[in-house]
Amino acid sequence: MSKNASGLIGVLVVAGVAGFAGHWWGARQATTPNATVAADGQTAAAPKERKIRFYRNPMGLADTSPVPKKDSMGMDYIAVYEGEEEETPANANQLKFSAEKIQKLGVRTEPATLRVLDKTVRASGRIEPDERRSFTIAPRFEGYVEKLWVNATGQAIAKGQPLFEVYAPELLAAQREYSIALAGVQALAQAGPEAQKGMQQLADSSLARLRNWDVSEEQVKELARSGTAKRTLTYRSPVGGYVSEKKVVQGMRFMPGEALYQVSDLSAVWVLADVAEQDIAAVKTGVRARVKINAYPDKTLDAALTYVYPTLNAETRTVPVRLELGNPGGLLKPGMFAEVELPVGARNKVLTVPLSAVIDSGARQIVLVQVGKPEDGRFEPRDVKVGARSEQYLEVLDGVREGEAVVVSANFLIDAESNLKAAVAGFGAPPAAASTGHQAQGKVEEIDAKTLSLTISHGPVASLKWPAMTMDFGVTNEALLKDLKPGAAVAFEFVERGKGEWVITRFSSQSADGKK
Repeated sequence: MSKNASGLIGVLVVAGVAGFAGHWWGARQATTPNATVAADGQTAAAPKERKIRFYRNPMGLADTSPVPKKDSMGMDYIAVYEGEEEETPANANQLKFSAEKIQKLGVRTEPATLRVLDKTVRASGRIEPDERRSFTIAPRFEGYVEKLWVNATGQAIAKGQPLFEVYAPELLAAQREYSIALAGVQALAQAGPEAQKGMQQLADSSLARLRNWDVSEEQVKELARSGTAKRTLTYRSPVGGYVSEKKVVQGMRFMPGEALYQVSDLSAVWVLADVAEQDIAAVKTGVRARVKINAYPDKTLDAALTYVYPTLNAETRTVPVRLELGNPGGLLKPGMFAEVELPVGARNKVLTVPLSAVIDSGARQIVLVQVGKPEDGRFEPRDVKVGARSEQYLEVLDGVREGEAVVVSANFLIDAESNLKAAVAGFGAPPAAASTGHQAQGKVEEIDAKTLSLTISHGPVASLKWPAMTMDFGVTNEALLKDLKPGAAVAFEFVERGKGEWVITRFSSQSADGKK
């Protein structure tokens, strides 16, 4: 090899080594922290690397891990970095509300307070005749109705008013016997004491028989004056009132004790009201009640509760109570409907919250309790046990302490346990969140109408950091499954109703052939 060739090779080797060294030095300068030289000659600090605190379950379950792992579905646990815990409440059950969200929704709180719980028990009732003022007219003798004087139901009658003319053989015989006895007493006026006494006893027994058969004193005196027995006698009413029932007709024959008229005195009436089973313990006799009659909406009547019946209606779960009410002018008619208000109150103070603070799902009662300072925006859902209620407040037996602030407005968004988490998520969602649920798109694989569930192959869910996968969902109601078939392409919104239980709340598009 010539000297010129050797020299050329040497130059090329030196150049290659120099280029490699330069490239290595530049790369090192670009990747080494705190080694970058700024344009002004000063060293600029590199961003600090975030530290991982733990890994959380990708499905939102209360399960964490200090090291990376996968769940039962093969999904990677999600890393949680330092500083991210400040975005969520310290307690997993608490809710973090932004100040802007609280202001927009008009969230208002009120402390749980001890107070005497005044209550008004309302019940529906009806006007009924006073049973103690109702009478049955039933003659004590056998006879025939010759003529009716009172011949219509509802007719008003007075005590002593003629009801009908009656022919009764026994009554006619008793009149004659009494007339003969009176004549005998007069004939033996000059006889001995024994004879006068015997005849007087006969006259007295005949008179007693007439009175027992409801023959009036006026008729007895007329019989004694004239001494002539009448074929028919006038039967008079022993009471006054209204004829509520009439069974007698002219010309009929009646037997002793047979009911011919039912007469009711309506100068005072009863109000029979049905009180719900849960309220009956607070109802006591002697209380004054307000009664409103549907026929007279502008009148409010005062009545006294006089009796609580000892029986319960198993079908309506109510207990009847009785109130007594005067009826001047006869405005109140039996059968009229009435609304009864019974004021009752507890003797001791109890812990109460406003009625609007309690979210009743049917199976549970929940209140949202403010935790910490108001500016913190943290609230905690709590199960409570409730007791008696008044017009505005509800007794809390367990779950809330005196002085704790509870949400009394804006919690109307949470109307059932099934959507509790969805509505609560809407309160405390980060600013980037657009709704209370999570959104995804996918294809329906299977549908089970009996269990209200379906299987969907969906794409990634950004709000939960889920990858694309196939999983089962429930639905909030069977109407969502109507006209939905396997193979349909759907865009849907879903929430977590329970731990690991994901439920679809609505479909934004669906069709049987996969088209919107």
